[in-house]
Amino acid sequence: MNRLCIYPKDIQIITGRSERYGRNLIRKIKEHFKKEQHQVVSIQEFCQYMGLQYEVVARQLL
Repeated sequence: MNRLCIYPKDIQIITGRSERYGRNLIRKIKEHFKKEQHQVVSIQEFCQYMGLQYEVVARQLL
């Protein structure tokens, strides 16, 4: 079974940026989707926010 949520390390792999950038981006995505601090960001929400295709990102994380 594949994961549904995305972590800063995943964002680092996808974007080539730092893990700190990934943490900040997750915070911004949570604000955008009006999520609470304890809720996770899904890969689909990340793709929607960044304008990326889900299939391409999911393949990158395998």
